Amino acid sequence: MKKFDRRSFIKTSSLSAAAITSPFLLENCMNPKATTNGIYMGGYAAPKIPNLRAAFIGVGARGGDHLKVLASLENTEVVAISDLYEDNVVRWKKIASDIGKGQRHQNIATYFGDENLWKTMLKEVKPNVVFIATNWKNHAPMVIKSMESGAHSFVEVPIATTLEEMWGIVRTSEETQKHCMMMENVNYGRTELMYLNMCRQGVIGELLHAEAAYIHDLRFQMEEQKRGTGSWRTHHYANGKGNLYPTHGLGPVAQYMNIARTDDNFKSIVSYSTPAMGRKLYAKKNYAPNHKWNQLDYQNGDLNTSIIKTHLGRTIMIQWDETSPRPYTRHNLIQGTKGVLAGFPTRVALEGGFEGVTENHHSWIQGEALELLYEKYDHPLYKKLNQKTQNSGHGGMDGIMIHRIVECLQQGLPLDQNVYEGCFWSAVTPLSGASITQEGAPQQFPDFTLGKWKETTPLGIVS
Repeated sequence: MKKFDRRSFIKTSSLSAAAITSPFLLENCMNPKATTNGIYMGGYAAPKIPNLRAAFIGVGARGGDHLKVLASLENTEVVAISDLYEDNVVRWKKIASDIGKGQRHQNIATYFGDENLWKTMLKEVKPNVVFIATNWKNHAPMVIKSMESGAHSFVEVPIATTLEEMWGIVRTSEETQKHCMMMENVNYGRTELMYLNMCRQGVIGELLHAEAAYIHDLRFQMEEQKRGTGSWRTHHYANGKGNLYPTHGLGPVAQYMNIARTDDNFKSIVSYSTPAMGRKLYAKKNYAPNHKWNQLDYQNGDLNTSIIKTHLGRTIMIQWDETSPRPYTRHNLIQGTKGVLAGFPTRVALEGGFEGVTENHHSWIQGEALELLYEKYDHPLYKKLNQKTQNSGHGGMDGIMIHRIVECLQQGLPLDQNVYEGCFWSAVTPLSGASITQEGAPQQFPDFTLGKWKETTPLGIVS
């Protein structure tokens, strides 16, 4: 595929004339300031950092879990903690100190009480690694400032909320030569790692289609009005548009498909949402008429469905719903020419069957029979780290992720997830919103790599 520039985009895009002249598309998707004097970060291996000096911004929940895992690893030092609330800082400072047993993590600088003190922390402590677990709107400014301060930055999902912010993150990473990784922990789940291994081994043949979803009834978070995510996420549900949280489902299948790494990349997306009813009804039922949740005009649909078309013509269906009363699922499916791998529940169907279990692809390998599949195809990273990380968050996937981050930084290896992947996966949110606004019109993905994704080595099966 030829690389799009502004002129060729206008000539060749299949969008309507109104969409072509949209400032949203032209300014953010085809940003003329996207060029940089830095270096490409797709397969970048930073100089080894034998001793990690890590700072943490936001330790109310996820950030504290990351701190605990990192503090347990050799040649790491927790040097600073920043949070709005003093009790969070005091708690996690003690936990880190106890893990260090009087030898490490004993001189931790603490910052609390003001939402801008993280900037002071970066200036005074000068960590070489920063972990960020704050609300979505702070992700972009915090990772950019961290990189400008000389630190590699690791941030919770999404990497940013707007395309303009994503371009800013890419430029800063390239110019400072600092990593910026969106911590998509689901990529380190046991089943997801096994499916990656099977795809790399060609078990299901050529990859054709994927399906991914994040379905999670989170209406209860509206109760978390003092400190919890309900306080700020509810406004996103009301005022946002499209798929607000795509990466848990999309990250794994994108890696199966080698998206933005040599083989293929996202090309365009179309998106539709259902009516917005669930949050409004929930607020009406559970809160007084004058409560702040009943004063919002809930605009974003309860369930969003988007379809991505790739440059090779493959398709990816993505769904998101954090409102409807239904069981939790991270629907995870990859279809190939020789079989299908599916998740929630985990099940596999292979052409020709699986020895001792099925005779053909008309029967699922599932239940207890899956143990035979895991025995044969378990990812070596899972087998190596499972016993060490099984008590960490989300069934151990969080611990494997932090172990792998530390290993890459200390050994000077490229990260498993580069800055461009974080942006491509997160870009689904603003692009799905734009498609909905334009009655389902296709939206072109910006190429954050400026064509260099074709040179990026696929993620290998690291041990």
